[in-house]
Amino acid sequence: MPLALWALTLSAFAIGTTEFVIVGLIPTIAASLGVSVPSAGLLVSLYALGVAIGAPVLTALTGRMHRKHLLLALMALFTAGNLLAWLAPGYAALMVARVLTGLAHGVFFSIGSTIATSLVPRDKAASAIALMFTGLTVALVTGVPLGTFIGQTLGWQSTFLAVSLLGGIAFVGSLILVPGDIAASKPASLLTQLSVLKKPRLLLVYAMTTLGYGGSFIAFTYLAPILQQVSGYSAGSVSLVMLVYGVSVAFGNIWGGKLADRKGPIRALQIVFALLALVLFALTFTAPHAWLALATVLAWGAVAFGNVPGLQVYVVQRAERDAPQAVDVASGLNIAAFNLGIAGGAWGGGLIVVHLGLMATPWIGAIVVLGAFGLTTLAGRLDRAEGAATLAQPRRAAVAH
Repeated sequence: MPLALWALTLSAFAIGTTEFVIVGLIPTIAASLGVSVPSAGLLVSLYALGVAIGAPVLTALTGRMHRKHLLLALMALFTAGNLLAWLAPGYAALMVARVLTGLAHGVFFSIGSTIATSLVPRDKAASAIALMFTGLTVALVTGVPLGTFIGQTLGWQSTFLAVSLLGGIAFVGSLILVPGDIAASKPASLLTQLSVLKKPRLLLVYAMTTLGYGGSFIAFTYLAPILQQVSGYSAGSVSLVMLVYGVSVAFGNIWGGKLADRKGPIRALQIVFALLALVLFALTFTAPHAWLALATVLAWGAVAFGNVPGLQVYVVQRAERDAPQAVDVASGLNIAAFNLGIAGGAWGGGLIVVHLGLMATPWIGAIVVLGAFGLTTLAGRLDRAEGAATLAQPRRAAVAH
């Protein structure tokens, strides 16, 4: 694989770290800025909202821009956003910084696959995309727990400084290594993207994605406060728990892809959503016991992102039937749906914490995930009714956020 691809992978690692590291730092940020835990949780929502908006809208607006120039501009915006977070004098400035970095995230992963495949021969395209998205998985395994540790030890601002340094290295790597003659694919206009949103069956997939992720993030956003206030873990121990979670996610991604290969996307998603709801319900009862809480978090990681391969495979298969002229757009909008779920889950979780308390987030999140299970079951029945039996035969999809 060319060195330029490693520059993209480092960019993905930095972006993945800054997206999820905030979860482990919410209690620290809340105490430092003098805001409530739910207010700190909104920093997760605002980032994800930036991704959800940035992916479809800014990708369309920058469609004719030179690919390398756009890549460098995105990494510069990402680095600037994290530097602003490092220097943020207060809560409002930190919110602005999170939105800026979220916008960069959305466009980066929209164009990243195109750039990655342009760097290798056609027969290595899938491997190139998989390598780039490995940056996200590695971020969950190493970047998030390390960033959480840095934030707990040196102050949360230090975490954003460290991520901005990663962004700067990725910028220089892309500047030197990424060739300047990358061919741009035909840009998808906003009208094309809106036409996809007129397809009821694709909207059903996006609803499955939004509820599945939204339910999980109702509780996940407030995992650190639960671990500290309910399970009795110290602030410094949270980074170790996040490490356990990240390692489990890495295995869960692989398991989810194999499950979708064997069972088909609908059946695989039913299994993953059912297990995810079960784990969230269990956390309601295991959280007061430190070791049981740790075991539950380990199980949670194994299923939290195991739905991504099935959802990405299924949305592509539905798009090939319902919107064959806009398959890439449909897939990209599913990534926006992931982040819309994260934004809504974090926001809803904040309301739950205010009105019902921290320990209401796991069981309410489980109910929302059961909603995704119900929609998945409905999608399977509709497929059978229209004779779309071929949708039971999946193809592996790259993991994306």
